[in-house]
Amino acid sequence: MKKTYQLYAPWITALLIALTPFLLSSDIFHNKKEEKEEIMKYSCIPVPDSIEFCGTKIDLTRYDRRERMDRELMAFTYMHSTSLQIIKRANRYFPIVEPILKKNGIPDDFKYLMVIESNLNPQARSHAGAAGLWQFMPGTAREFNLEVNNHVDERYHVEKSTQAACKYLKQAYARFGNWESVAASYNAGQGRISKQMDSQYADNALDLQLVEETARYVYRILAAKMMLTNPKQFGFLLKSSDLYPIIPYRNITVEESIDDLARFAKGQGINYALLRNMNPWLRSSSLPNHGKKKYILAIPDKEKMHYNPKVTIPYNRNWVTAVSYTHLRAHETTLHL
Repeated sequence: MKKTYQLYAPWITALLIALTPFLLSSDIFHNKKEEKEEIMKYSCIPVPDSIEFCGTKIDLTRYDRRERMDRELMAFTYMHSTSLQIIKRANRYFPIVEPILKKNGIPDDFKYLMVIESNLNPQARSHAGAAGLWQFMPGTAREFNLEVNNHVDERYHVEKSTQAACKYLKQAYARFGNWESVAASYNAGQGRISKQMDSQYADNALDLQLVEETARYVYRILAAKMMLTNPKQFGFLLKSSDLYPIIPYRNITVEESIDDLARFAKGQGINYALLRNMNPWLRSSSLPNHGKKKYILAIPDKEKMHYNPKVTIPYNRNWVTAVSYTHLRAHETTLHL
């Protein structure tokens, strides 16, 4: 066998060398090359010439603005797990937050500020101690009438923290007169933005020289808006069943102290973990209430709290593929029949 191979080896080598140009020009190699070029072609999200934020058209053609926006678009494109989870969670929290913003006269675009603050995680807590969807610090939270102590922390209360954020944003708008500066002040503080405007003779935070975190802040909000407006442009193709639905629940008003929340949860037909998950503002195993304050506890529906991805409705059609949405609507029609 060895002698036979040695006899034909030079001929096999010569044949392969002769065929190499034909193999490289074949459809197989050509298609692979085209596929690679196609992938490279769509590796970057194009920066638009302008984007609307809170009714104001923001020019993005100036080199510094364009490059800052480009950086944030790349970040959202390639931090895949975080971006995907944001889209999934938006289906649960946007329907709750949007009506509160509207009722308080706050532009709808500020829900994207909430996105970059917490990645839409109501349990989020920063190293500095900011907490909840809107990442309030304890002092600021109390200033805007949120209860914060060892047993109750309303920074984790979705509705109440959103109400508090609206108060802050309205206060900031009365000071600055434009929503871009309001957004920047949410990160840096109103006093710091005002001081920098005065020292740099500017009337808009987008024209200020700021520390990197604040300089990136508004552009991150704009990038979040672009991603959640059209996730497919970023390469995120989700099905309706991928999204997180709102969990049906009933409210119970409590005016007395609860010494054992685990026992209370069991009496409601759920467990302590579910009670805390549905009411993340509860921060201990008991709920002292010596002042007879009214607390409203959300109790998940025993049947409907079980996840049924077949009937998850996308809050925004653009978050899912057309095929997925069409299939879901057909399934809904079948159920109603």
